[in-house]
Amino acid sequence: MKVLIVGCKGQLGRELTKILAAGRSELGDIPAAFRGAQVTGADLPDLDIADKDAVSAFVQAERPDVILNCAAMTNVDGCERDPDAAMKGNAIGPRNLARAAEAVGAKLLHVSTDYVFAGDGKKPYSEWDVCCPQSAYGASKYLGEQYVREFCSRYFIVRTAWLYGYEGGNFVKSILRKARAEGALTVVNDQRGNPTSAADLAHHVLKIAASEEYGVYHCTAAGECSWYDFACKIVELAGIPCTVTPCTSDDYPSPTKRPAYSALDNRMLRCTVGDEMRHWEDALRSFFQNYKEGE
Repeated sequence: MKVLIVGCKGQLGRELTKILAAGRSELGDIPAAFRGAQVTGADLPDLDIADKDAVSAFVQAERPDVILNCAAMTNVDGCERDPDAAMKGNAIGPRNLARAAEAVGAKLLHVSTDYVFAGDGKKPYSEWDVCCPQSAYGASKYLGEQYVREFCSRYFIVRTAWLYGYEGGNFVKSILRKARAEGALTVVNDQRGNPTSAADLAHHVLKIAASEEYGVYHCTAAGECSWYDFACKIVELAGIPCTVTPCTSDDYPSPTKRPAYSALDNRMLRCTVGDEMRHWEDALRSFFQNYKEGE
């Protein structure tokens, strides 16, 4: 098995690289199909997925069996300020990977986002719910999904949300840093979703990619909360003496309209390869048991 991880320097890319090398994740053994896999990583500046010819040449040279696309422009305010960059990273890039995967007969697993939905729901979004992105980030990611469907016959689209991991920057690390430095935080309490561990997501990415169950998946932690709830639990589990105060989104003006409610329902996962995603609080406890700050 030859695996190409695109976006290998990001949170999910690094977690996938780690568990493929180890043969297991925090949830257990990875699928047998991936044990002993030959893994190649690609990321900027060595590979720009918006460059069609570069992507085609790279994939033709590697000829992977599976491409795991973790690359994206995830700075949502940056996408709003520069929609052309969002288009290149989140739509044209996946299109190029889809074409290249099809040319060599590879499976393509593409990671997407809860931002493809309007974010005004009252119950978790299912895979069959209508997408209606409200931001440049969400719109570019949704177009990327459409290109993957159009240009690759063996595809998986995996939507996730509120991702954090051991590597790279994320909400958990930001809260830890600010809580220690300031001793008091103010966090929005009117946006709800599913905090998701990169460790759990990586395990399920491999479960999905090892199958022939093609289509669209939601893959987030069980349970939902607000950013304020999430911050409170982070501070509690870290044992940091810090006051966390709730506020509204209006207290933090932003150029981007963020989803007020974007929890996802892992229905496709339950109905195919199985949903082992932990409750967000359990996964966060596991994170603190394994995370060594400063390493």
